Amino acid sequence: MISDDRIILGLLALVLGFVFATRDRPGWQRFYVFVPIILVCYLVPSLMTTFGLIDVSESNLWPVAKDYFLPAALFLMTLSIDIKGILGLGSKAIVMFLTATVGIVLGGPLALWIVAQFEPSIIGSGDTAAWRGLATLAGSWIGGGANQTAMLEVYGYPLEGFAALLAVDIIVAEIWMVFLLYGAGAHERVDKWLGADSSSIARLRDTMADYTASIERVAKANDYVLLFGVTFAIVGLAHLLGGWLGGWFAAMQGEDATLASEFFWVVVIATTAGLAASFTRARELEGIGASKFGVLFIFLLVAVIGTRMDVTKIADAPAFMAIGFIWMLFHVILLLSVAKIIKAPFFFVAVGSKANIGGAASAPVVAAAFHPALAPVGVLLAVLGYALGTYGAILCAQMMAGIG
Repeated sequence: MISDDRIILGLLALVLGFVFATRDRPGWQRFYVFVPIILVCYLVPSLMTTFGLIDVSESNLWPVAKDYFLPAALFLMTLSIDIKGILGLGSKAIVMFLTATVGIVLGGPLALWIVAQFEPSIIGSGDTAAWRGLATLAGSWIGGGANQTAMLEVYGYPLEGFAALLAVDIIVAEIWMVFLLYGAGAHERVDKWLGADSSSIARLRDTMADYTASIERVAKANDYVLLFGVTFAIVGLAHLLGGWLGGWFAAMQGEDATLASEFFWVVVIATTAGLAASFTRARELEGIGASKFGVLFIFLLVAVIGTRMDVTKIADAPAFMAIGFIWMLFHVILLLSVAKIIKAPFFFVAVGSKANIGGAASAPVVAAAFHPALAPVGVLLAVLGYALGTYGAILCAQMMAGIG
């Protein structure tokens, strides 16, 4: 079992290199039609973890990916954003995002009630009451890790039981992500079933791609140094200001407040910097491949996320795992039902869902699976998820507390 982060990173790089080296080869093209490359880059690392090739229990790759790759990708992917085009996507994007949130808020109490009919002991009492622990799951699935931690502190669920809920969180959410990534590769068929018109998304995709082509030029070493200098200066600034703002809000509102999270501010600042730069000449950095490096960071992020999923842990907490799957199933059914009614494209279903379940770490990944130029849409919706996470989780927790 390999536990050295340097070797694990090398293996992940090898996986990415192999996938991109074979994606255009005749024999492999047919395979990637059915199994999208981004899904392969996610599943192979997860299988490495599941079958014991690598051990990431003490790994620092995720903090590095989250703190360095993610804000860099957010800045680079939003640098060439077409704000007018995104606003032109219409109200369906917001409707599907809010539907995803409602699916989590209502799905928790429903799932707990259903499982309690077969296993009444799952309800618990006092500090170990199931609803207290499931509140952390609601926080994670509506906002992210910061909201999850806030719920853990607010409701005081024991840390020894929290480990099982983390397994539910990661496994259920990542299995859903597998379906979303697969659906992204066949979104035309899904859109046809939904009766959706995805022309506005196609126009935005083509506009952003055409802009990139119009300013593309042969880059020199100076250009790349400038690009990386600006990018990681923004990453550093995001952490500097994020730490200051998080500390200030923690002092004003308490450690449990969403605005007290440094990561929340890192995401907001990196995204805002990219948006602001898109109105300046800095947008021309797209001509030397800004978004292409953003895609590189996104795929590294995907590979690292994959290492966090060990499917064998499903058996560790069967009752909680059952609640997690029923909860997610309700979320999915509600999303697809509303999408069918309003004829929303699958892109809005996928990105709206992951903007809640996964936030800024996953929403741009799913959006980029449709087309790299669409990643900024995922970023913008994910920021809404952070804003709603704590409030939605508290509402969900209070509803679950009434079950018994």
